[in-house]
Amino acid sequence: MTKRPKVIIVGAGFGGLYAAKALRDAPAEVLMIDKNNYHTFQPLLYQVATAGLNPSDIAVPIRSEFRGVDNVIVRLRRAESIDLENQTIDIHGVGPVHYDALILASGSQHSYFGKDEWEPLAPGLKTLSQATEIRRRILVAFEHAENERDPEIQRALLNFVVVGGGPTGVELAGAIADISRTVLVRDFRRINPSTAKITLVEGGPRLLAAFDPSLSERAQRDLESLGVEVQTGALVTDVTEQGVWIGETFLPARTVIWAAGVEANRLTRTLKGVRLDRAGRVFVEPDLSLPGAPHTFAIGDLAHAEVDGKITPGLAPAAQQMGRLAAANVLRMLRGEPTKAFRYVDKGSMATIGKHKAIMELGRFRKGGYFAWLGWLLVHVFTLIGFRNRFAVLLQWTWNYLFSRRGARLITERGYRTAQSANRPEPGKASETTDENAERSVSESFLKDHQREVPVEATRH
Repeated sequence: MTKRPKVIIVGAGFGGLYAAKALRDAPAEVLMIDKNNYHTFQPLLYQVATAGLNPSDIAVPIRSEFRGVDNVIVRLRRAESIDLENQTIDIHGVGPVHYDALILASGSQHSYFGKDEWEPLAPGLKTLSQATEIRRRILVAFEHAENERDPEIQRALLNFVVVGGGPTGVELAGAIADISRTVLVRDFRRINPSTAKITLVEGGPRLLAAFDPSLSERAQRDLESLGVEVQTGALVTDVTEQGVWIGETFLPARTVIWAAGVEANRLTRTLKGVRLDRAGRVFVEPDLSLPGAPHTFAIGDLAHAEVDGKITPGLAPAAQQMGRLAAANVLRMLRGEPTKAFRYVDKGSMATIGKHKAIMELGRFRKGGYFAWLGWLLVHVFTLIGFRNRFAVLLQWTWNYLFSRRGARLITERGYRTAQSANRPEPGKASETTDENAERSVSESFLKDHQREVPVEATRH
């Protein structure tokens, strides 16, 4: 134990990681806690979900980033609640821990708009475990369709619905269309993967609402050229094991992916007397501290920060900038100096639709097509953390580009488990999931295809 001030950082996302790096060698003891032992490069999660990359390609162990840094301590823990008045944080398995400064950077999660029971049926894409679960569901759907004799069930297995027309939804829909038409098309005998139907559902009037309308229109045209059916101004009213209700229309689909909205980590709900916006984000002061709690800072997707009347977007560059400023303001506060206000430097926005198809926007500069796709590729490679990750991703992308192959097409056990206990079956009651229903159907079809008549003589023994 030391007498140096204790700074606690909750979350090792972009904001938390950059805050901790800014505090290395500072005259303070820095404790970083996260429920995972790795940092995830979230912009490329969709590549893992669509078998383009392996999980290890976009993740790096947190401890490796602070090897040899004496004042930064990393703990695999989860924050339960925060007492702003007494400056303590309740850490699972530890109890209340006092802090001199706290940086909240625990990020966001998908919002189902009060329909949390949809989560097991339509997983979101915020974590590596969710990405591997989506990958499993996509690949299993094609395998089940290959073995299915019933044409209606087969069509449902080859229907994929992505809910949400933001960057994640657009990238997922484009990637699924790409692998079904260029990667899997020669791998199956009984089905033609290129006939898979991918539907992108957006409740607003257009896709990618944060981009210029001209880029939104280009993205939609590019998606449609890949065979994606885009439905705008359409609201999902229900999700079942058999498919999706879009308004009054039912679309049979065994694979549904949720990318429709996000909300701040539920840790913000434990902050007493703190104002939250509709997404659960904390309204912060110009210096990113909490009103009435100058020792506590909120950054990244957790913070409702306004600069020149505009809310800072939930993008990686914004979280990185907030992390650096929060760390600098912590040191100023500990020295008794005035803190500085946050100024967001917009580095532009990008989204990829498929091979050679992307859009990018930086101020008045707007571009789409091959040039934007090449820029997107270079930006994402060089912003990955760690040389090994950059090299692995560049090598894998080159392989995918030249040969239309995806080497991460492994079907593993479920990596995604819902936290909604209400959806668990009651003790003593059987419960069939969509996968179990599909497995039973596939087993019956497989037996019909391959069963052989047993000679009468054999039945006598």
